[in-house]
Amino acid sequence: MKIKLHTNDLPNSVNFTESVAVDTEAMGLNHKRDRLCLVQLSNGNGVCHLVQIQNNISKPKNLIKLFKNKKILKIFHYARFDVGILKHSFNINIENIYCTKIASKLARTFTNEHGYKDLCKNLLNKKISKTEQTTDWGSKKLTQAQQKYAATDVLYLHKIKNELDKMLIRENRVKLAQACFDFISIRVDLDLLGWSEQDIFKH
Repeated sequence: MKIKLHTNDLPNSVNFTESVAVDTEAMGLNHKRDRLCLVQLSNGNGVCHLVQIQNNISKPKNLIKLFKNKKILKIFHYARFDVGILKHSFNINIENIYCTKIASKLARTFTNEHGYKDLCKNLLNKKISKTEQTTDWGSKKLTQAQQKYAATDVLYLHKIKNELDKMLIRENRVKLAQACFDFISIRVDLDLLGWSEQDIFKH
């Protein structure tokens, strides 16, 4: 794994064409309270780009251009959070989304283990550590352990997607999964407008 750390935006020389694995780190889990600190990106080739977002910066033009490109598939694990904080931070709508957590819940109904760590272990036979999950991502200088943790969160998403796609095809749930992925942007809007906990579909 090769890690490249950038400040406030992707360099002009970094390009993604067909797909990109995406993750984010923030000061907490509340979109309106906790600021976005880090965006992780990978095209599945073992190279991970970490973009450190400093407080009170101008909007990152290259990141925004990437996320607004409808032709590029954005692969997340638990897209609801990441898409939400990206939208709240940069005022953008993100389309062409794939969420490995949703795909796992639709395809792997024999288990309740749908976390990223679980998918790495069960689908790829890879053991990863989550010890840096709750750490100060707003720090001006990230430790090597933080950088490794953050990069690992996007390192395997392409391979996980490939394995889940096989199961979705086998179980005839591809169209259902796609409908769920397409709804994520609406789910995010509901979250940001105050319906994060309330199920409006419930009687």
